[in-house]
Amino acid sequence: MKTILNELIDHKSLTKDTARQVLVDLASGKYNPSQTTAFMTVYMMRSITVEELQGFRDAMLELCVRAEFDQPVMDVCGTGGDGKNTFNISTLSSFVVAAAGQPVAKHGNYGVSSACGSSNVLEHFGYKFTNDIDALKRSLDRANICFMHAPLFHPAMKNVAPIRKDLGVKTFFNMLGPMVNPAFPKRQLVGVFSLELARQYGYLYQNTSKDFLILHSIDGYDEVSLTGPVKFFHNDGEKIIEPADFGLPNLKYDDIRGGQSVEESAKIFMSVLEGKGTEAQNSAVTANAAMALYAANRKDGLGAAVVKAREALISGKALNAFKKLIEEQ
Repeated sequence: MKTILNELIDHKSLTKDTARQVLVDLASGKYNPSQTTAFMTVYMMRSITVEELQGFRDAMLELCVRAEFDQPVMDVCGTGGDGKNTFNISTLSSFVVAAAGQPVAKHGNYGVSSACGSSNVLEHFGYKFTNDIDALKRSLDRANICFMHAPLFHPAMKNVAPIRKDLGVKTFFNMLGPMVNPAFPKRQLVGVFSLELARQYGYLYQNTSKDFLILHSIDGYDEVSLTGPVKFFHNDGEKIIEPADFGLPNLKYDDIRGGQSVEESAKIFMSVLEGKGTEAQNSAVTANAAMALYAANRKDGLGAAVVKAREALISGKALNAFKKLIEEQ
């Protein structure tokens, strides 16, 4: 690790193969906590290269507990790390997407740089995490959605989990999260915290068979915030769209602010599902779910995806999907 750190400090970058091996070694416990922390800290101060990102991704997928399904599942997630502390928009959107007919294999974790990640909110409602594939398949059959708590599928990462928690800021593992879904979904909507990372994701995903859409709101959100334009990359190119393109209002940050605790966040989460959310909260969830449905089926257009997403939320179908996921256990 000393050699690797010296090279990185000298502004050199790792090859794809070296990056892969470093992460394999890190996962195996080869490095002590100080070395691991130093390695993670480097990528808080300099950009990650496409080759490094690819090498890290390959190692994580190689080491993960696989959970592949018969359905054409989709993941709807963000990297986190945008520092905005919005409410759980992507998690809510996942239930809307499932209710609209697209099977979802949601990959998530506890919040690191925000008060409440997807795992925090589901755990609050009594969901019991599992990596039992049969149980996950039953969830898909019953609710059209299953949830995969990342640490159970990436056990090799137990060495870095305490360090990430202690640091409390985004690391390159935030960048990796959406890329290492153990279900290997063929469809994916990913929100990322920077435009540079969106381009890197777009480049890597172009070399896969996925139907994908990578997005970044220009004013810094890792989701469609409706506070301004959003740039997205997909299989056929790239585009910038405005809130008006969704037929939805422009929002302000305060409209989509999240809770300061898991309890507050869970309260917002349930109010949206139960039809008691504000117009702004409903709009943000609708927009993100619509982008996911559009990623899975672009031929019908974004407008049709917005209509499907809105109906799935307002009708209570998304709430029903949530209840089926929780009550099944």
